[in-house]
Amino acid sequence: MKLRRLFPLLPLVAALAGCSMMDAINPFSSSAKVKMADLPTFKATAEIRPLWQMKAGKADGHVFTPAVVDGTVYTASGDGTLTRFEDGKQVWRIAVGKPLSAGVGANNRLVVVGTAKGDVLAFSAADGKPLWSAQVNSEILAAPAVGDGIVVVRSGDNRLFGFDSSDGTRKWIYTRNNPPLSLRNAAPPVISDRYVFAGFPGGKLVAVALQNGALAWEGTVALPKGTTELDRVADITSTPVFDGPLVCAVAYQGRVACFDLSNGSLAWAREISSAAGLAMDSRNVYVTDDKGAVHAYERTRGTSVWKQDKLFLRQLTAPAVQRGLVAVGDVQGQVHFLNREDGSFAARYSTDGTPILAAPQVYANGWLVQTSGGSVQALEPR
Repeated sequence: MKLRRLFPLLPLVAALAGCSMMDAINPFSSSAKVKMADLPTFKATAEIRPLWQMKAGKADGHVFTPAVVDGTVYTASGDGTLTRFEDGKQVWRIAVGKPLSAGVGANNRLVVVGTAKGDVLAFSAADGKPLWSAQVNSEILAAPAVGDGIVVVRSGDNRLFGFDSSDGTRKWIYTRNNPPLSLRNAAPPVISDRYVFAGFPGGKLVAVALQNGALAWEGTVALPKGTTELDRVADITSTPVFDGPLVCAVAYQGRVACFDLSNGSLAWAREISSAAGLAMDSRNVYVTDDKGAVHAYERTRGTSVWKQDKLFLRQLTAPAVQRGLVAVGDVQGQVHFLNREDGSFAARYSTDGTPILAAPQVYANGWLVQTSGGSVQALEPR
């Protein structure tokens, strides 16, 4: 029987930054003692104010990303609490009856979460009423993607399942061979028009047809290299991003690469290692690397625009871009705001002091942040 080993993503990535993979899993390695950077001092050029703050419940070791749908916010927590907020006010809160490990996927009609036992649970967006449940073959770590008529769920063994959004009937499964060693993956798939995009172990970005789960195209973000299985880990463990004709992804021990969304032809690629992820706007692609640096690349050619490296080992999230500022969260619950033009520090905001694991989400004219301690905060620049 073939044994496939999955390394836990979050504890591993925290140790990986700034040291080799082998050092990261060796508690006696001197490299593991490297300290993260202190908070840098700077003269603020922007002021961040809280619009509202609510409680969602603790993450209990999982990554929960709030869903923003037309200004409405849905959050989930490890104890099985699912909540809808509007303008900072609670509309409904339910206990789903099971501990949760993934969420939230939502649209105007449906809210979907997952459990460590492979349960897919769907609820009415209007009132939280249970609508249907389905099952996948392993744990669910990534928020489901909810599209028009379909819900796509990524299982812990890197399969994609397509379910009918009306009743949870399974429509298709996409599966592929995985390398012997890979990182646990909490990256949600993303839906665009006819395709769902997802990154996989081995550095592959795939476009799967929503209609039947068939592979439309496959792009190589990274090629595994090295002599050991550890050296050859080159997984895409963050969510792909798309805008206009481009879809981009980044791999751990690999590259950031952008492809033509329609056919998968490579537009450009640059060497970088990231397990946190990336963001894109009309000008640049922004990447958080494994050492805690944030990079900006010009989106059409991939030329380097700037690099901010003064957040060394602070275990940053993927970026989120809004109103000329690039926001990233860190392990101490700080949200750092960088100037989009040159990467300089513009502002900083302190949440509840617990790690921010999911990337800030664009919300209204600012951002929405959920901490592992359960705080949900809407922030806006003045």
